[in-house]
Amino acid sequence: MQNQDFTTTLLFDQSPKEVFDAINNVSAWWSEEVEGGTEKVNDVFTYHYKDVHFCKMKLIEVVPETKVVWLVLDNHFSFTIDKSEWKNTEVSFEISRKNDKTQLRFTHIGLVPDYECYDVCKEGWSNYINGSLRDLITTGKGQPNPKEGAGFNAELVDKWKLQ
Repeated sequence: MQNQDFTTTLLFDQSPKEVFDAINNVSAWWSEEVEGGTEKVNDVFTYHYKDVHFCKMKLIEVVPETKVVWLVLDNHFSFTIDKSEWKNTEVSFEISRKNDKTQLRFTHIGLVPDYECYDVCKEGWSNYINGSLRDLITTGKGQPNPKEGAGFNAELVDKWKLQ
């Protein structure tokens, strides 16, 4: 059976180090609301977008210029009935050389079409990876979600930070 995990692949003129460094600068391409470490094994960070999405990630594999893998420790979508979606899935960034280019293969392992959130998540990851992260790598400036200030459920954020 064909692998149905969401994946996308990009090619860059930039070096594997430049791609690797951009991936680890999560607040520069995903969200300015990212809190916590995003660069070394066992770092844990949180992400949120308004009251719509909150997740807690742990870096479980970091191989400089080659691979970064996040484990989703916890996740909350306001728009899904199944509250287990994303939990214990992995987000993988694989970097390799292809001729004179650097290839980035992004895969959300476990994000499959059977998920209630699949279409929304596929669109979201496509925008962040193929848009914001790509722009950060090629121009030095991504389009992360800006800091929101008020409006998010602060109690929920605080609860998850303590776990």
